[in-house]
Amino acid sequence: MAELRLKSTAELQLMRESGRLLACVFGYLDRQIDVGISTMDINNLAERYIIEQLKARPASKGQYGYQYALNTSVNHVVCHGVPSDNQKLKSGDIVNVDITLEQGGFIADSSKMYMVGEVTPLAKRLVDKTYEAMWAGIRAVKPAASLGDVGHAIQRHAEKHGYSIVREYCGHGIGREMHEEPQVLHFGQPGKGLVLREGMTFTIEPMLNQGKAKVKLKKDGWTVVTSDKKLSAQWEHTIAVTSTGYEVLTLRDEEQL
Repeated sequence: MAELRLKSTAELQLMRESGRLLACVFGYLDRQIDVGISTMDINNLAERYIIEQLKARPASKGQYGYQYALNTSVNHVVCHGVPSDNQKLKSGDIVNVDITLEQGGFIADSSKMYMVGEVTPLAKRLVDKTYEAMWAGIRAVKPAASLGDVGHAIQRHAEKHGYSIVREYCGHGIGREMHEEPQVLHFGQPGKGLVLREGMTFTIEPMLNQGKAKVKLKKDGWTVVTSDKKLSAQWEHTIAVTSTGYEVLTLRDEEQL
């Protein structure tokens, strides 16, 4: 099993800066994503902004052979959607934009749902409840809590509102590498699993489905979709365990308390 890497104060400061820059990317995309934009346009705009404006590196590009700076997962795509010139966003679409950024040797990872034009109340409810489920998990983070506590908080909120949780994909430790220990499941039992310690850094990124939890991988080897073609939503933040609780390293301007 890979080693669990606790971050020092200096390393956390570098991760904080990567997270701040990543939040800036979403602030930029907020002004760009609208009806008619292609998912490849979103990719190209983000890549250019990360490199030219932020002087940082789009960490997903080249990782595991992936060619693009981000993932765009539209409607019933659960995760890892591949940008395309042919896919233009329409009014009513929901899209998850998942971006990683590296600067100073450390990586930040975050994703955000965008609701394009006029979406249905059912689609908006899924997006909103998924966001709430992510925050339920984040609020469970503190030293001596367990990963089971985090997963249980997410699962309880999702199932209370009638949604299923994708189980094949999970959050992950992050730092110098995009994927470190531990794996962070979005379901679980209180008190079970790894005990959290100050200096741990990981993502929380639940995927909730309107229908059944079952998913399938498309022939491109990347794109994951719901088996029943019902909508899926995901949100993600990079989190650090602090001495008293948690810090969200990728917090965006609209989320500042």
